[in-house]
Amino acid sequence: MPYHRYTRLSVDSGGGGPEEAATTSRSSCCESDSDLVSLKITMLGDPEIGKTTFLVKYVGNEEGLRMKEVNVNVMDKTMSIQGATIVLTIWDVGGEKRSFDQVPIACKNAAAILFMFDLTSRRTLNSIIGWYSEARKWNQLPLDIQWTVVTQARRYAKAINAALFFTSATYNINVNKMFKFIMAKIFNLPWTLHRNLTIGEPIIDF
Repeated sequence: MPYHRYTRLSVDSGGGGPEEAATTSRSSCCESDSDLVSLKITMLGDPEIGKTTFLVKYVGNEEGLRMKEVNVNVMDKTMSIQGATIVLTIWDVGGEKRSFDQVPIACKNAAAILFMFDLTSRRTLNSIIGWYSEARKWNQLPLDIQWTVVTQARRYAKAINAALFFTSATYNINVNKMFKFIMAKIFNLPWTLHRNLTIGEPIIDF
C-alpha cells in the first residue's frame, strides 16, 4: 500500500487543542446542546494528492461523505472536549482548476485552512502559493487589521467599564458564555471564565 504522501500546512487556525475525549457521528449529536460549537475546516490542494482519503480516514465513516457543492466534498465529525460538543464541518475542495470557483464558499468563515501537497511531486508544492492567494481573498481579515479592531474595542470597553465578548450567533461562539457571565455577575454566582486575548480568536476580556 502506498504511504501517505501529503503534508499539511495551516493558516488562521486557533492552534493545537486538548485531545478528543470522545467522538460520535453528527446524527447522534444533541443539536440543542447549550455548549455546542460548530467549526468549519477547509482543505485545499491539487488533485490526486489524497485529500479525500485523508478526510475519510479522520472522520472514520466513508458513508458520511456528502456533496455540498459541485467539486466539493463535505464531512462532519462530532467530538466532546472539556464538556463542550464540537462539530467540525470539513470541506474538501477538488483540485482541478474548475474547483477554484468553489474556494469562496469553502474558505469563507473557515476556522482553519489546510494547504496540502504530495511530497513526491514538486508541482503540487509549487501550487500552494496559488491556493493560498485565492483562499486569502475570502478568509478572515489580516492579523494587523484584526489587531487594530481588537485594540480599539478593548479601549472602548475599558472606557465604559464593560466586559468585551466577540460572539457569533451563526457558529454559536461565546453566546452562552456571555449570558452565563451576565448571570454570574448579577447573582454573584461562582463561575470561572478565562480571558482570551489571542488575535484571530474570539476575544473575551473583562
